[in-house]
Amino acid sequence: MVDSRYGREPRVVVIGAGLAGLACATDLALAGLPVELHEASDGPGGRMRTDRRDGFLLDRGFQVFNTAYPQVRRRLPLRELLLRPFTPGVLAHTPAGPVRLTDPTRRPSEAAALLPGRNLGPRDLAALAALTARDALAPAALLRRGRDRTTAEALRRAGLSERAVDDLLRPFLAGVFLEPDLETSARFFHLVWRSMARGTLCLPADGIGSVPRLLAERLPRGVLHLDSPVRAVTDAGVVLADGTERPADAVVVATDAHTAAGLLPGLEAPEGRTVTTYYHATGTTPLPEPILLVDSTLTVLNTCVLTEVSPAYAPPGTALVSTSVLGGDAPGREAAVRRRAGELYGADTSGWRPVATYTIENALPAMRPPWPLSRGTRHAPGRHVCGDHRATGSVQGALASGARAAREVLADLHP
Repeated sequence: MVDSRYGREPRVVVIGAGLAGLACATDLALAGLPVELHEASDGPGGRMRTDRRDGFLLDRGFQVFNTAYPQVRRRLPLRELLLRPFTPGVLAHTPAGPVRLTDPTRRPSEAAALLPGRNLGPRDLAALAALTARDALAPAALLRRGRDRTTAEALRRAGLSERAVDDLLRPFLAGVFLEPDLETSARFFHLVWRSMARGTLCLPADGIGSVPRLLAERLPRGVLHLDSPVRAVTDAGVVLADGTERPADAVVVATDAHTAAGLLPGLEAPEGRTVTTYYHATGTTPLPEPILLVDSTLTVLNTCVLTEVSPAYAPPGTALVSTSVLGGDAPGREAAVRRRAGELYGADTSGWRPVATYTIENALPAMRPPWPLSRGTRHAPGRHVCGDHRATGSVQGALASGARAAREVLADLHP
């Protein structure tokens, strides 16, 4: 389609090949527009990358993949990812000892562990079951329209006791939201809880980077330009780091929030959450199960044996353990994290070998209520911005924001 205002088909430049940029470029290309997707690094994915080093698969920060997200089911052939599931539940280390909480609908043989008094009291069990059933069965649109408050307040209103929250739910959700006070938007919490109840938490056999790689492979040839950082957005289009000018009738900035604010004057970047993940190798697995361990002291957010999820994460005969903490790395922190992991696993970790450390700054936006679950992408005429910071800090949020940017660009160029 040729727009009479341009005398040719409008050209769009998308900056950043994270999930939002990949979704936006894909939808624009499918609509028939000439698209260029410029990525500063050597591969697609943004924060969702996997490095290969000395036989290890190292995700850039601990991540999980949820099969229930609508954008995931729409865009990805899940079979091609060779997904490997986690145990549907958590193992929480509490002041009273370890507590195992799994989904009885998926693990009926473990339902006895949920008998009142074993892990939770009868009121907490009833409240948790009611909360999960409501979120799993209610239409997503209803959850989005609910009054926003903090997650902590939502859990109290659901009837859960302070002990149940502090021992079980806070340690788990702190790893989901990357904040310990549960000040995250309750509307977002309900949508996340819904997706966990309806989907499967898993990892691709070849690392989380398989997800953006598969999305990138579905782009038309010539759309994606790697090692192609953009220096500036101009009135005429963009200028690359090497000085090359690329004209564009529309520009979509699909980078992280702080990079986007540098490219688009006047754009406000929300506060971000920082997380650090430590990878350790050991000759024997400290826990022969793909389950997530959480820590009620919040000394660590979570830890798991990745090779129990997918053996491809380490060379044969080696176990790879991932342990995440809030904030950045610091001298002596790796040793402290290793000691705490030993207490959680009940294992001697003195022989664990550090493999890698990843600090991810602004890994998630701080989503305090009232947090808009989706925002328009128009920043100025012909200039758009998308990403999880414009929706929700999740795979679903990033993909949905990219899809919205594509719709709004198309509406502007072909009204």
